[in-house]
Amino acid sequence: MDYFPLFCRLQGRRCLLVGAGDVAERKARLLLAAGADLWVGATDFSPVFRHWAQQQAVTLLHGPFEPHWLTDCWLVVAATSDNAVNQQVADAAEKQQIFCNLVDAPQQASAIMPSVIDRSPLMVAVSSGGRAPVLARLLREKLEAMLPQHLGKLAQRAGTLRDRVKTQFASLNGRRHFWERFFNSERLAQTLANGDEDRAAQITETLLSADPAVRGEVALVGAGPGDAGLLTLKGLQLIQQADVIVYDRLVSDAILNLVRRDAERIFVGKRAGYHCVPQEEINQLLCEQAQRGKRVVRLKGGDPFIFGRGGEELEALAQRQIPFSVVPGITAASGCAAYSGIPLTHRDHAQSVRLITGHLQKTGSLEWQTLAAEQQTLVFYMGLTQAAEIQQQLITHGMRRDMPVALVENGTSPRQRVVSGTLGELEALAAQVASPSLMIIGSVVALRDTLRWF
Repeated sequence: MDYFPLFCRLQGRRCLLVGAGDVAERKARLLLAAGADLWVGATDFSPVFRHWAQQQAVTLLHGPFEPHWLTDCWLVVAATSDNAVNQQVADAAEKQQIFCNLVDAPQQASAIMPSVIDRSPLMVAVSSGGRAPVLARLLREKLEAMLPQHLGKLAQRAGTLRDRVKTQFASLNGRRHFWERFFNSERLAQTLANGDEDRAAQITETLLSADPAVRGEVALVGAGPGDAGLLTLKGLQLIQQADVIVYDRLVSDAILNLVRRDAERIFVGKRAGYHCVPQEEINQLLCEQAQRGKRVVRLKGGDPFIFGRGGEELEALAQRQIPFSVVPGITAASGCAAYSGIPLTHRDHAQSVRLITGHLQKTGSLEWQTLAAEQQTLVFYMGLTQAAEIQQQLITHGMRRDMPVALVENGTSPRQRVVSGTLGELEALAAQVASPSLMIIGSVVALRDTLRWF
């Protein structure tokens, strides 16, 4: 982060604003709304500032900037039309270790005033770090339209209940689940929006008297192949509600950054040929966490039902009668092919797709004769270590040596790399990439030169 987002209490605290023009006026309104003891220094003042001074809302300092103006200040805003003066103010503030907001040069400032959506006591701030203020403004406008005005009333009511909820619900999970019911109650929200405080109090009491018992459950969520934008909306909602996230190596950092901060994260990393936690232990872990009343998300790269052992994990849950659900994800075959410009099917090239695990030694003999047939696309998961065997078997069973192939490393991520060639070169190509990689074989690969876009 270029800037650490921080909300500051300014009520009754001295803040200095240097400048008294239109820009300074906008800054002053924000500081006054925050209750600051505002001092304004300038050589000339607009009528608005003189009016505020008459109302004793601000204190005016006449003349050019003087460093002693900073005495006892908590925050300084340099908002004159003279960049040299603004920089002088910023330098003086830096020497006294006072945060300074610098207009027209935000990247040199030690503090930034963001765009604000005010639903007091709920506040939402948006900042681009000074690089794209118009974008920040557009986002603020979208959020203003999305966030109803009654959210402030909802937050205010929640504040009055905190001590009672803490006393009534002994466990952290119980309190969290109550608050989620509270904030997700459409009846309560509508009642507050209507201004019916008595009815809102009745609904609140009903929520408080609801059965506090929490039953654990497990959601099996497909995280997709890497790009966080490919995570489904339902998957996002579940990982932000989870008490525990059980994830493996193929879940990208971008996805993990979306997890609720206070959720427990348990890494059960897997990679080709190595499981730091055996599957049986993962099954047991999911059961134990759910039996403690936790909401557990088993987060898997790609789709949990395609070479993800999702079925095995659900069988273990079903045997113990633990509730579960499944949110499919975009499987690596679909995601990596799309981001590589390789359509898995095409009227002129392939009328079917075969998804195959590359763990050949564990799955027995494959129907190589069928796999070597024309007019289809083969996608091998976890096939790097078996590239020589795949190459030999397909050629032996009739597939031409010049059949196009592509290996996609870190598909859909900013680190995606695609190595392409022919079936006769497959073993050598596999030596050029690292896991995780996907192997695509078929004439559709030839379309990549035309269709590549990522």
